[in-house]
Amino acid sequence: MRLDKFLQVSRLVKRRTIANTLCSKGAVRVNGHVAKAGKTLSVGDVIRMPHPTDIEDTPDWEYEVVELPTGNVSRARAETLYRQLKP
Repeated sequence: MRLDKFLQVSRLVKRRTIANTLCSKGAVRVNGHVAKAGKTLSVGDVIRMPHPTDIEDTPDWEYEVVELPTGNVSRARAETLYRQLKP
């Protein structure tokens, strides 16, 4: 699954266009490397991205991919797709 699609389906970002913008700015890292929106994710990958409120003093958040869905998922199930490592 593409990185931008995963961010949207898992509800880590509100819209896929926001995920694309974050990736274009180089703000999203996967396994320590700057990632483009089309990066293919695997279970176990670690995503590091800015805090949703985008406050400069706030450290980046880290998430581990636990499951890759095949389609859209419910809000309750979306939280099971990842595990938060760092707030």
